[in-house]
Amino acid sequence: MNIIRVSTAGSVDDGKSTFIGRLLYDTNSLPKDKINQIRSASEKKGMVELDLSLVTDGLIAEREQGITIDVAHIYFSTPHRKYILADSPGHIEYTRNMVTGASNSNVFIILVDARHGIVEQTKRHLFIAKLMEIKEIIVVINKMDLVKFSESRYHEILTEMSELQTKFELEGRHITSFPVSAKLGDNVVNPSKNMDWYKGRTVLNYLENFSPDLKKEQAMRFSVQYVIRPNSDEFHDFRGFAGKVLSGTLAIGDEIIVQSTGQSAKILHINRYKDQLLTASSGDAIVIELDKAIGVSRGDLFTHKNEIISSEKLINSNLCWLNNTPLNLNQRYLFKQGPFVTQISITKVDSQFDFEQLSYLPQPDSVGANSISKVQIQAASALFIDSFEKISANGAFVLIDPLSNATVAVGFKA
Repeated sequence: MNIIRVSTAGSVDDGKSTFIGRLLYDTNSLPKDKINQIRSASEKKGMVELDLSLVTDGLIAEREQGITIDVAHIYFSTPHRKYILADSPGHIEYTRNMVTGASNSNVFIILVDARHGIVEQTKRHLFIAKLMEIKEIIVVINKMDLVKFSESRYHEILTEMSELQTKFELEGRHITSFPVSAKLGDNVVNPSKNMDWYKGRTVLNYLENFSPDLKKEQAMRFSVQYVIRPNSDEFHDFRGFAGKVLSGTLAIGDEIIVQSTGQSAKILHINRYKDQLLTASSGDAIVIELDKAIGVSRGDLFTHKNEIISSEKLINSNLCWLNNTPLNLNQRYLFKQGPFVTQISITKVDSQFDFEQLSYLPQPDSVGANSISKVQIQAASALFIDSFEKISANGAFVLIDPLSNATVAVGFKA
C-alpha cells in the first residue's frame, strides 16, 4: 500500500504537536516560508531551537492556551510512500474527535510522556483503538530527554502498557514502542545519538516498511448512491446504479441481489468515468449496469446472490456521543449509513465505559459528549448492516438530530 493513513493521539502536553512537527521538518516536508515563520515565532519566545509544535498549532487562540483543539489532516510524503496524518486533540473533552480521527486509519500512534507514564487518556486511546478495530498501534514514549534518556524508565512504561494490553484484550493487535525525544529529534526520523542502548528502528523507518495486515477477503457490499436514468436520445435505455464498493470485489457476470427487495440480476457492465472495467473492488466509485430491469432505489445494498444479510429493526451497537446536548431517549433521530437514511429511537442504554475502572458500568446517569455506551436501537425501516468487526465499512453509521441537523453520534454495530 503506497498511501498510509495515520492517526495520532495523546494527553495534554505530551509533545504530540512537536512530534508531528519534527516528523515533517526532518522529512523536508515543510516549505521554507513556513520554517522561517516558525523560526521567527520561536525567537520571539526566546527559544534557541525551533519550536516545532507551531507546525500544527496554527490558531492564535490555540497557541495562547497551549493546546490543540481540533482534528487536522496533514499530508506529506517521502520517496517511498505518501502519508495522511489525522492529528487528534489530546485532552479528555475531545474523545469524540479521536474517534473520528481514527475512523479510517491504518496506524494509530499514541504518545506517552516519559515523565508521567500511562495516564487516563492513554487508556482512552487504547480503548478507542480497540473499538475502531485498528490492528497496528505505535506507542511513542516521548520526552526521553527529560528523564535523562533512562532505559529503565522506558521499560517501566512498557510493563505498564503490557498490563493494559491484557486488560483491554488487545493480544490480537500489533503494538510497537519507541523511545523518542521529539524536541531533539531522537528516533523520530533519525536514530538517537543519546540512547545507545536502543538498537531498534526509528518511527519513520518503521512506517516506511509497514505493510497493512490485509483482512481475509471480505464479502462484497455495494451501496447505491444514485439511480442514473438520462432519458435522452443518446442513452434512451440506459439505467445505471452509481455508488461505492464498500468491501470485497465484484465482476462482470456476477449475480447480485438487492437486499431490500430480494430481486437479483447479473452485472452487465461496470463503468468508471469513461472507462469500462472487468472488476471493481473495495473503495471504487463506479456505475453498474444490470442485465435486466429490477427495482432499485438510493440507499439500497447489493451483495452477491449467495450473501443474504438478515434484515433487522432492532440492533445492539457501541455509540460514541459527539454532541454537547445529551441523548434524549424520548426523541427520535435519523440513522444515516452512507446514502441510506431512516428514523430510529434508542430504546435502552445498557452500559457505559468507565475509563477509571476499565470496564462497562450499567445504568449510566446520562449519555453525553465523549461518552462511549452500549445501546439498543429500534429502526423504522429494515437495516441491512454487518457487525463492525466483520465488515467495518458496512457496520458503522451516524445519528443526526432532525431538529438541528447536527450529527450527534457515531455508532458501530456489535
